[in-house]
Amino acid sequence: MFKCAQVFSDNMVLQRGRPVAVFGQGEDGVVVTAEIGDNRAVCTVKDGRWLCRLKPMAAAEGLELKVTHGAESVVFRDVAVGEVWFLGGQSNMELELQNAKDGAKYLSELNEGVPVRYYYTPKVATFEEAEREGARSCWGKAGSESSKAWSAVGFHFGMKLAKELGVVVGLIGCNWGGTSASCWVDRATLEADKRISSYIEEYDAKIAGKSLEEQKAEYEQYFEENEEWNRKSAEILKEEPGLDWGELEKRLGKNKWPGPLNEYNPFRPTNMFENMVMRVCPYTIKGFLYYQGESDDHKPDSYYRLFTALIDRWRTAWGDDTLPFIMVQLPMFKYAADPDYKHWCKIRSAQMKAYRTVKNTGIAVILDCGEFNEIHPKDKLPVGERLCLQAEKVAYGMDVDGDAPMFAGAVFEDGRAVVTVSLKNGGLVVKGEIPENAFELAGEDGEYRPAKAEIEGSTIVVTSAEVAQPKAVRYCRVNYGEVAVFGKNGIPLAPFSTSEDV
Repeated sequence: MFKCAQVFSDNMVLQRGRPVAVFGQGEDGVVVTAEIGDNRAVCTVKDGRWLCRLKPMAAAEGLELKVTHGAESVVFRDVAVGEVWFLGGQSNMELELQNAKDGAKYLSELNEGVPVRYYYTPKVATFEEAEREGARSCWGKAGSESSKAWSAVGFHFGMKLAKELGVVVGLIGCNWGGTSASCWVDRATLEADKRISSYIEEYDAKIAGKSLEEQKAEYEQYFEENEEWNRKSAEILKEEPGLDWGELEKRLGKNKWPGPLNEYNPFRPTNMFENMVMRVCPYTIKGFLYYQGESDDHKPDSYYRLFTALIDRWRTAWGDDTLPFIMVQLPMFKYAADPDYKHWCKIRSAQMKAYRTVKNTGIAVILDCGEFNEIHPKDKLPVGERLCLQAEKVAYGMDVDGDAPMFAGAVFEDGRAVVTVSLKNGGLVVKGEIPENAFELAGEDGEYRPAKAEIEGSTIVVTSAEVAQPKAVRYCRVNYGEVAVFGKNGIPLAPFSTSEDV
């Protein structure tokens, strides 16, 4: 049966300046032709699949893409050529514009003429669901109703990029709240590295000896129970808004989300890679945006390996190991009822290490964008704009002041640590007062103690009466704390530690 991949529809955006992949399914041996005007590409169906590559095109709008398979053909209308970015991650990338800060205001100002378009990859658990839901998916143009469910981060990124480049920006949302990075890679990637293979080994142990029928029944029972739990909790919260999670579980019993991990649970390892990422791949893109890490805080020590494996796997899937990958470093966060486990610190360190060690990456430092006791901060404007600045630097070679101040080195002498910071313009700026536990020093014993910091341009002098001969220094080594040190560009100093290996 002839069909184009689900990501192709009216209103789509194709990547300018690169050969454009047009692909789908068909009958073996049949010749397929893809054409936009006189830009024409031909290929032949093999093993049920075909892929044509159109020649690179300049930015344009109002085009038609015609794809012919033997005697059959399909025409996609109102096609634009511009910049296409893939938006990966979990709930903070997924958070919808209608639920974000000032979302109603932004939506009220939108119309079809706004040069940002969006495709949302269906959230599915199985191949069958992907086939069914994907058939209903399509690219959407901006509008007060049509943009409600767009990623707020992606929206702000796209609006800034479209304005500064003067072209249509296409966003491919491919994200799902509560997902581990292990959901977004394939089995071979997890099995290949003992430092991250526990994700798949633990999953295999949970389904061992269970038939598909048993797994399905197990998940369906959980699903029904969870729906009932959610219904009852909604009723309670309607009467008692603001009631905390712990009290809800006391009244209703423990919430069992995400349920039994098996072949019917969407949160199983590899699912999103198989049934979402590969539904879109190899649609021609400029690069990736990625906001995730919260759901891997139970294994922070292996996150660097998992994250860098994901970057490599996605680039390999697209056949281009140079594709820009722009990541978000996690902001400050802690639940009110929890101690400071300092596991988000490790995730942040892993993200920074990935930025420093993997080529063609950028990092949006948003330490100041977190909210206490709220894992989903609603102000996504600075997140999207900082991602855009990183993309402008990494992907477009623009001379922008978009980097966070970052640790460049430290010298320990005369009972103090002298930290140098790299930044593009001017010195550091302190907003308010530096919290007493923001900077810490450790001596030979390795025990960190609160320290005082004095800012001198792009240098920070750190001292502590409790540490006579410091050997290590660190900054913002907490899950949640106040952020006071910024660059003159308004981006906060990135957290760092001289004694950590991730």
